[in-house]
Amino acid sequence: MRPSTVIFALAGAFLAIAPARPLGAAEFTPEQRKTIEAIIHDYLMKNPDVLIDALREAEAKASSDADIKAAQVLRDRRHEVFDDPATPVGGNPQGDVTIVEFFDYRCPYCKQVHPAIQKLLDQDRKLRFVYKEFPVLGEQSDIAAHAALAARLQGKYEAFHDAMMTAKGQITEELVYRLAGSIGLDVDRLKRDMADPEIDRALSANRSLAKALELRGTPGFIIGDHIIPGAIDLDALKTMVADARKQ
Repeated sequence: MRPSTVIFALAGAFLAIAPARPLGAAEFTPEQRKTIEAIIHDYLMKNPDVLIDALREAEAKASSDADIKAAQVLRDRRHEVFDDPATPVGGNPQGDVTIVEFFDYRCPYCKQVHPAIQKLLDQDRKLRFVYKEFPVLGEQSDIAAHAALAARLQGKYEAFHDAMMTAKGQITEELVYRLAGSIGLDVDRLKRDMADPEIDRALSANRSLAKALELRGTPGFIIGDHIIPGAIDLDALKTMVADARKQ
């Protein structure tokens, strides 16, 4: 938003909260409104810190409101987050702590954090991992997510997931099928299974859930009662898991 737009928006807000006039009193005339707006404009131009503080406070409140809303969604929809049968599960299915990741195979930050996740799962055999396919970066992402969930029907979801996350270069439809063949998937069957309406429903449910949890991009993690937007390193993952175990 341009500063001038913000200034006049604030001017309107100040007018709206001005002390109420007695019943029957006339409204501000256009000339009076211009005078008031000019006074506010001049004051803010001479005292820019006031405007900056107001914007920061508004941003902090919006963020706090979003966090509160997301936390309530997590409480109300825990089954969808942690135990949706349409969602692949890795690690130890009977683990004492669950990590949920919303990801996109074309997301560079998802690829960046993948080795840390694999290392953590190798080190901690009590971890359960929930894979939330969340394709947000275009058609190729959507194709890759469909292929991953179709690979699950052949019992090779995690192998395909790892191949996609470690693949170099741009993710294309051709690469998706080539990687599928390289890990032993029946590619013809994979293509047929990708058209299964259940896969569309699963991806739609993931998008709806991510939106409700205020996850606007990838990656996004849920560990215990914590929602973490963005990439996270191995040490931070370990700390979050330890905190979840204490709870």
